Amino acid sequence: MLNKSCLEFIDELASGAPVPGGGGASAYVGALGVALGSMVSNLTTGRKKYAAYEGDIQRILAECAVLQGELAGLVDKDAEVFAVLADAYSLPRGTDEEKLHKETVMESALLAASLVPLDIMKRAYEGLLLHGELARIGSRMAISDVGVGAQLLRSAVLGAAMNIFINAKSMKDRDEAENILSRTRSIMDKTIELADSIYAGITEDLI
Repeated sequence: MLNKSCLEFIDELASGAPVPGGGGASAYVGALGVALGSMVSNLTTGRKKYAAYEGDIQRILAECAVLQGELAGLVDKDAEVFAVLADAYSLPRGTDEEKLHKETVMESALLAASLVPLDIMKRAYEGLLLHGELARIGSRMAISDVGVGAQLLRSAVLGAAMNIFINAKSMKDRDEAENILSRTRSIMDKTIELADSIYAGITEDLI
């Protein structure tokens, strides 16, 4: 998906095609948020004023590079699992055998379509933790970009959660569904608290 130009991706997102959708968009937004963390780190590294933090900045740069790649890859992964789920919805269910087959395929597809957004949430939250560090040690000249990156990562987490909610709701295995939902809520709560804290701290400095 991300081999396309930005405009092509936006146009496909706006179309009636099943993919990309909300999950892919969330991963894409998360990758953009992490990229802003890399940008701020690159603007900070090598500066005499921030020499005491050089080791941390280099670590953050390396971790951002990994997360950016993972989130970009999850754009395609989300499209893959959703395509399988969309096909499962179209399976026939005229006979008992067909009904059983459809239920089995659907359950597997719903689980996969929940776990990929959960991965998006995890990676985006990890990116948000790095932004929490950059809010303290990153270049003050780019502190607003830290705030923007944090808000994009917040959106990535909450957006991916919506996909989990809608898919987990249809799962027959309620124990598995509740396990996934519990993990989802935990990441959501931590994300909201941290993102709001970063936002409050940065706007206090800027205004």
